Formats: sequence, C-alpha cells, structure tokens
Amino acid sequence: MSDLNQSQDSSGLSRRTVLGSALAAAGAATAVMRGPWGLASAADPTGVVSNRGKKYEMKKSINLWAFPYPDKMSLEQCLRLAKDAGFDGIELNFDLDSELSPKSGTAEFTAIRKLADKIGIAVSGLCSFLFWPYPLTSNDPEKRARALELAGLMTRAAHDLGTDNLLVVPGAVHIPWRTDYEPVPNDICDRRAKEAIAKLLPQAEKLKIHMNIENIFFNGYLMTPMEMAAFVDGFHSEFVHVHFDTGNIMQYQFPEHWINYLGKRIRNVHLKEFTKKGTDSSLEAFRPLLDGTTNWPAVLEALNASGYQRYLTFEYFHPYQHWPEALIYQTGDSLDRMLGRK
Repeated sequence: MSDLNQSQDSSGLSRRTVLGSALAAAGAATAVMRGPWGLASAADPTGVVSNRGKKYEMKKSINLWAFPYPDKMSLEQCLRLAKDAGFDGIELNFDLDSELSPKSGTAEFTAIRKLADKIGIAVSGLCSFLFWPYPLTSNDPEKRARALELAGLMTRAAHDLGTDNLLVVPGAVHIPWRTDYEPVPNDICDRRAKEAIAKLLPQAEKLKIHMNIENIFFNGYLMTPMEMAAFVDGFHSEFVHVHFDTGNIMQYQFPEHWINYLGKRIRNVHLKEFTKKGTDSSLEAFRPLLDGTTNWPAVLEALNASGYQRYLTFEYFHPYQHWPEALIYQTGDSLDRMLGRK
C-alpha cells in the first residue's frame, strides 16, 4: 500500500475509509433529490431549490462578439444565425472600423435595422469596447473629449438601429488590461463620470435612449450595488438605468445579491458565465453559458422577483475557431432550458 492509503487520522481511521464513508453519506443524501435523467433537483449546497421547468417571461439575446464577425461571417449571416438558433434579439457592438462604426450614419444604421426587421430579430442593445481606449474619466482631456464624442455617436446609432438601450461604462479608477491608462483617484473618477453622463443625458433623453450603466468591478469604480444605485438615482432621469452583468462581479461577489438590491433599476442584462474554480482573471475566465459556477437558479429567481422581463444577453469574446455556429446553438439551447422553454 502507498503512504496515502496507510495514513491514519487522529481517530485511527484510514483516509480511504473516511472518504468512502463521506461519499456513501453524500450518495444517500442526494438519492431522494433526483430529477429527470438522474440529475439532482437541488441547485447547490446553499439550499436554493432548482427551478428546472419553471417558465420565465424574459427574452433571449446574444452579443455579436460570440460570432466570427467580420472575419468569417457577414452581419447578415450573424443575424440570420441568431434567428435560426431561436434568439429574440442580438446586441450589436460599436467600434472604429466596421459597418457599426463612425464610418456609418443614419442611412446605414437604418438599413441594418430594416434588415433585422426582415429577418425577424430585434436589436436588443448597443455596446462598445471603445470606453476602454477612450474612457470618460481619463486624465487626458483629449481622450475625455473623444470619449464624449464617441458616446454621442453611439447614442445616435442606437436610435437609428431601432434599440433604446445603450450600454455605458461611466469611468475607471484603473484599467488593469491597458498599460496606457494612468490611474485616477476615486473622487476624481466619480466627479468626471457624473459630469460625463450629465453632458450625454440631454441627447439621450431627446432620442429616448436609455443609458444603462454597466457594473464592471475590474475598473475599481462602483464596486457595490449601493454605489451603483446612488450613481444612477442621482441623475433623477428615466433614461439612466443599470446594465447588469452577472459575470463581472463573480470573482468576489454574487450577482443575485446585486439584483435583489438594484431591482427595477436594471434595464438590460449580460449573462457572462464565470468559473471560480480557476485563478485566471482575464477574459479567458469567462466560459460558455452553464460551464461555470454561477448560481443561475438564484439569478433567475432574483430577476423574476424584481419583475424583470427584458433581454438576457449572452456575452462571450471567443467565437469558436471551428464550426462557430455550434456556440450559438448551444447558447440558444441553454437559455431555452434556463427560461423553461424546454
């Protein structure tokens, strides 16, 4: 025998005996909690009961970043694939070098909206990575000015694309994945962020575009649901809300706790799967939907309790290298099961 098998604990029992007894006890405890196909009907050890089969009136959406656009698929192909996979909507991304960029104007964006209407899929929202190279709270006044300009263009683009949801990153104390961002003191970051949203708000209200503030956590700003609520409420506007991201806080907190506090402030949602089993803190830590440690039954119940019936948008940054459509169909199927459609 190895030392492991021979080793004894303080009561004289071998580790193998203790482990075997624990496994047997666990098996007996779960034997009465089996559902279809022998799957446990209990969601997790915290006592949250599975909501398998419960129907939710939320809508399915997926972000364009999950598709190999524009390298391997055109925008039309992405829209048609999302529709075929059963999505109600698709979230588009504003950048600097595509048909979804400042190179396009009202005519081009309206044409995209009409194409989506023809295919039968809604544009659930507009977001952008441009808030990182051009942060609204940068110490560089030229970058802050460019950030305001781009955010204004996004607001107009959202209107022309037929959505009333624009994701906004209000600022950052620190951006750990960028070496060109000088850290900003917390109080200055807060002041600049509030000033920026106040400047953008008149156009948003005129166009009836909801600026939905995203919780990031990695940026060192708006780190608690109380801070997020105070920030949003401070504008006293029906066009400033929360774009809640489940994955961005998973490393240290729990999305269901935020949802319970933010409640009806939430106007749009990113489902970003995250696993706490690893040590990676980069974008690689985000996983395909259901391949992580998020307590989805608790998240769905919290959203449902708040009265949320809008879009649940899967956000993922790594289109599959081979058969990229598989990710889209897998995600559509996962959401069907989560929402009780299957």
